[in-house]
Amino acid sequence: MWISGTPGFVFVPLETSRYLQFRSCAHVPLRMTSSEGKRAIVWFREDLRLLDNPSLVKASRSSDEILPVYIFNEDVFRGRTRWYGFPKVGKFRAQFIIESVTNLRENLRKRGSDLVIRVGSPDKVMAELVRQYQVQRVFCMKQHTQEEVNVESAVASCIQTLGSTLEMTSGVDFLYEENDLPFPVEKIPDVFTSFRNAVEKKFLIRHPLNIPEPLKPTFASLTNFGEIPSLVDLTGLDPVQFDERSALEFIGGEDHGLERIRHYFWDTDAVASYFETRNGMIGPDFSTKFAPWLAQGCISPRTIYSELTKYETQRTKNKSTYWIAFELLTRDFFKYMGRKHGNRIFLREGYANGSGSGVARKVWKKNPRNFQRWMDGTTGTPLVDANMRELNCSGFMSNRGRQNVASFLIHDLEINWKMGAEYFESVLIDYDVAVNWCNWAYLAGVGSDPRPNRYFNILTQAAKYDPDGSYVKHWLNELDAVPNSHVHRPDTLSREEQRHANITLGVNFPIPIVPSRKWMRRR
Repeated sequence: MWISGTPGFVFVPLETSRYLQFRSCAHVPLRMTSSEGKRAIVWFREDLRLLDNPSLVKASRSSDEILPVYIFNEDVFRGRTRWYGFPKVGKFRAQFIIESVTNLRENLRKRGSDLVIRVGSPDKVMAELVRQYQVQRVFCMKQHTQEEVNVESAVASCIQTLGSTLEMTSGVDFLYEENDLPFPVEKIPDVFTSFRNAVEKKFLIRHPLNIPEPLKPTFASLTNFGEIPSLVDLTGLDPVQFDERSALEFIGGEDHGLERIRHYFWDTDAVASYFETRNGMIGPDFSTKFAPWLAQGCISPRTIYSELTKYETQRTKNKSTYWIAFELLTRDFFKYMGRKHGNRIFLREGYANGSGSGVARKVWKKNPRNFQRWMDGTTGTPLVDANMRELNCSGFMSNRGRQNVASFLIHDLEINWKMGAEYFESVLIDYDVAVNWCNWAYLAGVGSDPRPNRYFNILTQAAKYDPDGSYVKHWLNELDAVPNSHVHRPDTLSREEQRHANITLGVNFPIPIVPSRKWMRRR
């Protein structure tokens, strides 16, 4: 979001609007009286949890009263992506955030507190709360990508004029905190293996922080905590309908995130076979699926790691349990790449020195029709189309699927990788800025460990990870009668074979943009 402030303040009364909305900053000096206790706001952002929340802990240690606040930023929820104009937050992620905020409020209320809900621009909302309730300090997590930093700067500037300060905590969403790394952020290696070797097994991971007990009281004079908006009111997008074919029904909130950990570790022991199943594509437990809760901060990496070590002590420790920690470390790496390289992660030429040995200078094809077919899952390549339809129906796609559809867009369709990254930004339920953009840059050969040939042969991938076609048939019902031997390459069927399989290319299944024989030659 790109913030520009104008003087003055407009308040929409509750009787004319279901939500409190703030449009601009009120520059009114804050007068503190000696009789006032220490008042703080905890501004929840992508740390929608009570367990292992440093901002909440710091506020509790230094304040007499605490006001928890969440702001639905209209520039985000009603905004468009910067270059290609997709909805900035798609309906699946927006609904997940609404559910997460709802659960956060419930958990605060169970502990005698509450959550203030506002819709508007964070700087304007925060300035009015600070002014109205004479708040000395605002605590929040520190974010590091440009749009989020712009919001922080605007909030800090507004409340500073009122005599209040913004106190941010970094490392809230990392496994390894910055202060625990063996090098400053700007010196972090751009190759994951080098990063991993420098930190893994050499540096301790901190324990998650407990929930402060009891929670400090909210402001007695505040009576209107605000309503949580519906998806339609917040975004204008259609309501979410759960698709029964989806791998999992993702429900936002700390409680659901912790329940997912319990289920995956203790109820099913699925963690003990993660390494063998992690490239699956059907069902709820082939992978952890912690990512949506991690992305919104409903659970922290340290909480997952703490539970993992407990599992290894009480049940089993093997390659699969190690690989969970490995995945968390990989996530850290990409997030630190985002911190190190800043806005360069969004550049077409990428962020690594000498990116891609010519890939960075590649002239991408401008083909809106092919890009639309890629988004819609109608390219005529079953493995790509099944994954894209799953994404569009649920907001989720497996890691293996993401690698394949990205490679197809970049290397087969030769369409600018940024278009794919931005579409994922809009649609993914588990979107994380740095993780998404750095992964796309990596696959395009312009990110970490740059290579020009990071290419996935779709038929080879299909034969390895969906050999009987069960995944593509799960999402592409029109292929139900196609023999397994041809389900990933229906364009090789004769007319007579098509008739027996109840498909006609160009009628009820698209003629492929990329003929299967391309991959058959390269296998």
